[in-house]
Amino acid sequence: MKWIGALLLLAATTWVGFEVARKFKQRPRQIKQWKHALQILESEMVYGQTPLLEACSYLSKQLQEPISWFFREVASNKHKGGVDFSQVWTEELDRHWVYTSLGENEKEILKQFGQTLGQQDLIHQRKQVQLALSHLDRELEEALSIYHQYNKTVKGLGFLTGLLIVLLLI
Repeated sequence: MKWIGALLLLAATTWVGFEVARKFKQRPRQIKQWKHALQILESEMVYGQTPLLEACSYLSKQLQEPISWFFREVASNKHKGGVDFSQVWTEELDRHWVYTSLGENEKEILKQFGQTLGQQDLIHQRKQVQLALSHLDRELEEALSIYHQYNKTVKGLGFLTGLLIVLLLI
């Protein structure tokens, strides 16, 4: 019975290590998805002259989860009359952030970007998209660096922590 408990404890800590490593792996992928989303949004606004809510609906069909969920919810908020788009953007960002592997820096970049959406002419809007993309590029470099630096370490640490606890308990 003691060995079964030891194996379960070892499996649980190993699983935690792999789960943390998965978040490290998903962060760069999700930053790339956000960059892609902002580029599509820019082309829809500038070249297609598409209204924001329609562009968000279009993005929700093109992107993968969890980012597509965000744009679907933003697009579905068109029935709220008199609500500022930046407020909807911020509320949905806060609500959907738990489903991402992204950090607070990315959230702040996207919140600041959302504050400017629909408030300026197309030239300034394009500049805002480019600014957000450059900030996301910086975060992507950092996320890739962290992933390469800590991925194997976290997996091994989960296993070794479990092994240490098992040895201490025996």
